[in-house]
Amino acid sequence: MNKISTYIIALILAIGCSAVQAQNNKTTAIITHERDSNLFYHTIQRGETVYSIATMYGVKVNDIYKLNPESKEGIKVGFKLMIPQLTPEATGKSNGAANYLFHTIKAKETLYSVSRLYTVPADQIADANPGLSAETFSIGKTIRIPRNPHEEPSVEQVQTVTKDVPYTIQKKETLFRISKKFDVSTTELIKRNPSLKDGVKAGAVIYIPVKEEQKVLVSTEITDEKEVNALLSRKKDSKKLPVVNVSLLLPFMTEEAYPSSNTSRFIEYYEGFLLAVDSMRNQGCSINLSVFDTGNGTEKINDILKNPAVKEADLLIGAVQNEQIHPVAKFAEKNKIRYVIPFTSKNDDVLSNPYVFQVNTPQSYLYSKAAQAGCELFKNYNIIILKVNDPQDDKKEFIQELKTELKQKKVSYKEYTYNAETFATEIESQFVTDKPNVIIPTSGTLNALNKIKTPLVTISSNRPDYQLTLFGYPEWQTYTRDCLEEFYALNTYIYSNFYADNLSDGVKNFYQKYKTWFSKNPINTFPKYGMLGFDTGMYFFKGVWTYGSNMENNLKRTGHNSIQTGFNFERVNNWGGFINTNLFIVRYNKDFTISRIQLNEL
Repeated sequence: MNKISTYIIALILAIGCSAVQAQNNKTTAIITHERDSNLFYHTIQRGETVYSIATMYGVKVNDIYKLNPESKEGIKVGFKLMIPQLTPEATGKSNGAANYLFHTIKAKETLYSVSRLYTVPADQIADANPGLSAETFSIGKTIRIPRNPHEEPSVEQVQTVTKDVPYTIQKKETLFRISKKFDVSTTELIKRNPSLKDGVKAGAVIYIPVKEEQKVLVSTEITDEKEVNALLSRKKDSKKLPVVNVSLLLPFMTEEAYPSSNTSRFIEYYEGFLLAVDSMRNQGCSINLSVFDTGNGTEKINDILKNPAVKEADLLIGAVQNEQIHPVAKFAEKNKIRYVIPFTSKNDDVLSNPYVFQVNTPQSYLYSKAAQAGCELFKNYNIIILKVNDPQDDKKEFIQELKTELKQKKVSYKEYTYNAETFATEIESQFVTDKPNVIIPTSGTLNALNKIKTPLVTISSNRPDYQLTLFGYPEWQTYTRDCLEEFYALNTYIYSNFYADNLSDGVKNFYQKYKTWFSKNPINTFPKYGMLGFDTGMYFFKGVWTYGSNMENNLKRTGHNSIQTGFNFERVNNWGGFINTNLFIVRYNKDFTISRIQLNEL
């Protein structure tokens, strides 16, 4: 098995392809959402930045700052920003955001009323907003309206129509005989010709109702109000696919004499991905896998996208550089193929492409979720934000997000500045005994942690009534060789979008199977790329195989129990793609156990 697997991987790498308000809530300006308004409102969502909001609407950051000067100092969840409508004339663009008007939903509006307001067929509005549903069509949400809606196609239908044909009454004819002659009731004849009430007179002209079939063109546009609004509740059928076609695009760099450290990580991702393929096949899922070497730049990508296997894929996964990701994303949108971006967290395609799934959580979303978790966990604690003077301090954005969250939830906190000479004696003055104490350092470096851990452990040991707790960062997972005992002693919590418990059955089984297949251990990195490949494969294979075209409506039900990377995909807006907002809270308990909790379990 080992030799065969090694040979297969070597062969694949050799040939490169294998088939296996804002704060402006206080503004006095009132913008009415009429058809020709040149402004609209955007309600700020958790994790959004001014840059991401500007990008999703195709405007410049400065355009938002001009209308919302307060936003330069930061934005807050739930507040509103005024956004200028983009026009093709102003940008010179012939596609993208400029092809749409953006509309913010008001109270009592329905899909039908919005359709009438813009004279755009409702089904075209629904198609322009794949995330639109009865739940997301709500006050304050933004939808996009096609500027140039295509004409609704007409279909030829056969309809029966009734025409009045003139007829001259003959001598000796009676009303009864005329009705039998034309197969029309006497009642209908009198209704059409009231003069017949006075009797039938030869030579008089009457009108006979005659039915005939005609071919007519009928518009397919939905005009019934109930039927239009029902579009928001339309459901796709969940149907298992007989075969899941997958194309994996990774930079194997087959021209390298020996794989570099970067290349080795992507090879490991592929190996973990193969384990997911094998696991799903054991569950009865048939997977047709094609693997491509993307190399650097776009030259190979352009050739790969011409391959028939890629166009027929149900899933596209991979590409690393943004210059590669963008053409793959455009290809996926054009061909309506789900595209999974597993590595980078800095990509704009997800903001406007409904087929994109971004696995790696952007920092703004991660900080926002972590601040929410910290506030929820420690709302009844004595919170101390410890300012550590570290030249590599990289947590200013998180600390600012946390302070904002605490203020909004009216949770009090203290701030204390680290001083090497007095820390051990002075920090104790910040603690209380009537509730637990949590220390949150402003730096995530090992150097910063080493400065504070020993004094805090000493205090915790001498004064257990302080109930000390430490709250920190994802990179602390890499410090366990130096700090594990202190983590346990200080009842430490860290937030992270990935975590693997080496004592869990799932992780143990992965290591065993990986070593059996590939005769080696995974590279000692955080996160481990092999586990990332396995988790990503399992989640999306299950989703597409089980739910087919209805996967997006069943993301919470996919059912993969991840071993390292969790998935909680949220659509960024009504027309864009999905960002993974999963967050783990990892706790090093005083009894020397480790707990992994998902944010939605708090």
